[in-house]
Amino acid sequence: MPKERSIVGNLINFRGLVYSPVSEQGVVFLFGKIIEDLNMYIEEIRTAYPDCIGRRFVGRGWERVYIEFEYKSSDFLRHEHDPKECDIVVCWEHDWKDCPLEVIELKEVIKELPSKPLQEPNVITEGVKYELEDHYKRTTTKVKETFEEFDEKIKQINDEIWGKIGKSAISYYCPERVFTYLTFQKGALKLECFAWGKKLEGVRVYEKHPMWGVTYIRNKEDIDRTMKVIKQSFDLIKEAIKENINTGWYAKIESEEGEPGETGDS
Repeated sequence: MPKERSIVGNLINFRGLVYSPVSEQGVVFLFGKIIEDLNMYIEEIRTAYPDCIGRRFVGRGWERVYIEFEYKSSDFLRHEHDPKECDIVVCWEHDWKDCPLEVIELKEVIKELPSKPLQEPNVITEGVKYELEDHYKRTTTKVKETFEEFDEKIKQINDEIWGKIGKSAISYYCPERVFTYLTFQKGALKLECFAWGKKLEGVRVYEKHPMWGVTYIRNKEDIDRTMKVIKQSFDLIKEAIKENINTGWYAKIESEEGEPGETGDS
């Protein structure tokens, strides 16, 4: 019997998938692994174009989205698909700079998601639901009250903004992607905001994560100043999404992409 050839991608060991996808089928499988992390659910997988009909949570409800799977985003162009009939291209590698659709590049997305170790089948892991009380235990009553006022005001900026409670932080969406992470500390609220490398008032941009910056709210008097930053961050990520810019924590600012455009505070 002849030896069977086997070609695999790079080692990723992500949620039971040992190697990175090398085909569209691998992209579909990996997408299914992270669908909940993307705040989506699937209504239909089909052979007709586009491949998938799903819904994404956008704060005020679940919006229907039409999805096409490709190994590389440029395959969408090569297959001569009609972009008017699709909303999102899900791919392993995004290599089509001028793509007119939203692109979810799984290679970058999984860098920011927790993996799960493989376990023997007889090991049962219970699901965990996180509550605000879990975060309140880490801080003071003063910081808790400051957060409640901040949370109310950030959602008044735009009705698209919504928050999701996680294990270590509260994530605020725009509504498609996170643009602010809030972490409770003993005497302050730590905010990590999308900055796109720009200098925002009172925000220190991370050297190793230049798309993001950090600022702090130590009392209620800091909230109004911070709201200006939040509005700028919201505007910046909306612009970045339109330009199909990778806004993730590990994203790099490439000089050939040019400088982000100026945005207002409203």
